[in-house]
Amino acid sequence: MNYFTLSETPLIDLKIITRNQKKDNRGYFSRLFCPNELKNIGWHDKVIQINESFTSRQGTIRGLHYQKQPWSEVKIVSCIKGRVFDVAVDLRRNSETYLKWYGLELSSDNAMALFIPEGFAHGFQVLSDDALMIYVHSKPYISEADAGVNPFDKKLAIQWPLTISLVSDRDNTLPFIDLNFNGI
Repeated sequence: MNYFTLSETPLIDLKIITRNQKKDNRGYFSRLFCPNELKNIGWHDKVIQINESFTSRQGTIRGLHYQKQPWSEVKIVSCIKGRVFDVAVDLRRNSETYLKWYGLELSSDNAMALFIPEGFAHGFQVLSDDALMIYVHSKPYISEADAGVNPFDKKLAIQWPLTISLVSDRDNTLPFIDLNFNGI
């Protein structure tokens, strides 16, 4: 059985992974990660971390986060409970899609995930109360490499689908892209 269907996005190297669910009268089984099936889209590292985030309030925004070199990471994000509008922003200075963003709904119902390559910032807005996200990372979290871009940056003009109900102080004060921003 092929456990994943892979789809392109308008952003170079950013992919949609749809988990093919094997269903029966008990429910379903689906695979969250398999390096052998994902190496052809750019997963070449070991899994270093698997993280979980829970957000209780609809309309909450988390992000836009990334890690600076040499700790820039590949990650796969999935929503396993609830619904989110997941966003990736290309911050690779030499990319044809530099400073472009792509967003899609991830949910427990649609079994989709986003494959986010190195050089992208990531964030999401919760579309339902009680959303649970799983992140698979190729590099460890390093606090000194932690960085982000303000989710309300007018240069990005992300169209968040809901009225914003909550943003952390940290995310609300992330820097805006300016002339000194060199990308990742």
